Amino acid sequence: MTITKPKVDVVFVGFGWTASLMAHELCGEGLTAVALERAAARDTPDSYATTFDQDELRYNWRHHLFQNTTYDTLTVRNNSSQVALPYRKVGAFLLGTGVGGSGVHWNGQHWRFLPSDIKAYSHNRERYGMASVRGDGLTVQDYPMSYDDLEPHYARFESLCGVSGKAGNIRGKIQAGGNPFEGQRSGEYPNPPLEMTYAPSLFAKAASEMGYHPFPQPASNITRPYTNVLGAQMGKCTYCGFCERFGCGNYSKATPQTTVVPSLMMMPNFELRTESEVLKVERTPDGKHATGVTYVDSAGQEIFQPADIVVLSAYQLHNVHLMLLSGIGKPYDPVSGEGVVGRNYSYQTLSLANVFMGDKILNPFIGAGALASCIDDFNGDNFDHTGLGFIGGSYVAAMVTGGRPIGQLVTPKRVGTWGADWKRSAAHDYLRSFTIYISGASVSTKQNYLDLDPTYRDKFGRPMLRMTFDFPKNDLKMAEYVTGKTAEIAYKMGAREVDAMPRKAPFDVAPYQTTHTCGGTVIGDDPKTSVVNPYSQSWDVPNLFVTGAGLFPQNAAYNPTNTIAALLYYSVERIKSQYLKAPGVPMVSA
Repeated sequence: MTITKPKVDVVFVGFGWTASLMAHELCGEGLTAVALERAAARDTPDSYATTFDQDELRYNWRHHLFQNTTYDTLTVRNNSSQVALPYRKVGAFLLGTGVGGSGVHWNGQHWRFLPSDIKAYSHNRERYGMASVRGDGLTVQDYPMSYDDLEPHYARFESLCGVSGKAGNIRGKIQAGGNPFEGQRSGEYPNPPLEMTYAPSLFAKAASEMGYHPFPQPASNITRPYTNVLGAQMGKCTYCGFCERFGCGNYSKATPQTTVVPSLMMMPNFELRTESEVLKVERTPDGKHATGVTYVDSAGQEIFQPADIVVLSAYQLHNVHLMLLSGIGKPYDPVSGEGVVGRNYSYQTLSLANVFMGDKILNPFIGAGALASCIDDFNGDNFDHTGLGFIGGSYVAAMVTGGRPIGQLVTPKRVGTWGADWKRSAAHDYLRSFTIYISGASVSTKQNYLDLDPTYRDKFGRPMLRMTFDFPKNDLKMAEYVTGKTAEIAYKMGAREVDAMPRKAPFDVAPYQTTHTCGGTVIGDDPKTSVVNPYSQSWDVPNLFVTGAGLFPQNAAYNPTNTIAALLYYSVERIKSQYLKAPGVPMVSA
């Protein structure tokens, strides 16, 4: 028998970055809200305190902070001619779970998208022609707003997180030491950049000598004691080298728990329920409005939580899955090209260059999640693509996140993975090697999409989500080009040897690549090509809102978190000024 809870104004499905930010805003307006998180509560003292956080085996290899894919997962295939199989062993991407979601284990790489990223379709069509955005089955499209529309929301989130960095463009004036290609900013970063260690410093020197424009990566790793606008206090990063895949025991990495959750939990009109997995969004008999959600608690009890507003604020893949299971929006059909839910799935095109120096000791164990010297000369449309056969690009980062002995021991490919030569190299090269990361954009295509699997079901008997994805030709050409340029910089640094590894097809779920899965609930101004309107409101169910990277029409080269938050603040501003005055009414005409 289903239990019905008292009605609230807003129910959130998932409790990470977007739910905590949006709940804080709406509860501040006097609304009552409940957040349902399917996994356990967690916070710094009991989940990743400094006394046990630096445990590579527990967090990096036994995946303590991630979704257990042995009983809850999705299926994956490269193309529609294949049979998709369950993703049972954590590999290509890390499915966050628990309070804070992926915002707990991220590196803190805190980027803004370029203005040309926001208008990828119109910008590239105008400069390179229609074939650049529609050839080879591309479905690239613009965001329904401009970079300038998002700028104040980028700035707001950076202030909340205490981002460390160096501005490159303040109100149109280029700043020395920053990224000259970035969109103009309203002001400097809240904190100065991380101090560069030896490897990033060598990269910056070589890149500069070659005519490129190195700058420190913007980081949500705090460089000095900082108190944000909500009163949350954060400490200075200690460069411990345990950031990605780990929580931060020093309160030095911006996460929901270190920035917004403490203030939110003090609000009497907010409630968090953990170990509560949502099964479906319920609707009125005509299907035009959401009435709440049905979920299962830790005791297996089915519960209906009625609400006036439903917000899907889980991880991108989970939001798409719940939309499909709830029958909201027309599922995408790759044959006809019709439908929108699951359409324009994209990823990140990550290539690498492992660099081995001769006599230079780099001390890689001194690291932080976003400790890097970067160049943007080959990102977005910062370079002329004429004749190259691709659009988009990559940022290049000489990044030292740590020197953890199991997962970050780098040896040349020529010595293999075992034996005497490998042992000698491991001992010799540990202090003399590092990796340059080439983080590339991912265009959307007709062939890459998400839908419900016809065969496999989850523990509740529901069809699993199915991913159909392979790297587009556009992105493979881009990866080859930028990786070649990166190798040139590495040799300019004085490298003894370089293993350049541009991304190759097919997409393989076994090795880790990136957790930046995007699309499937795309934001737009046309209901024929988007799931939600410019304010993240469902075209079909106007009291349903969707957040996260699923809104991206395609993925830029940058890490997505800052843009996810900017889109969230952009929509919340309109919800407060317009929607709350006329609840249940579409804010944009279809």
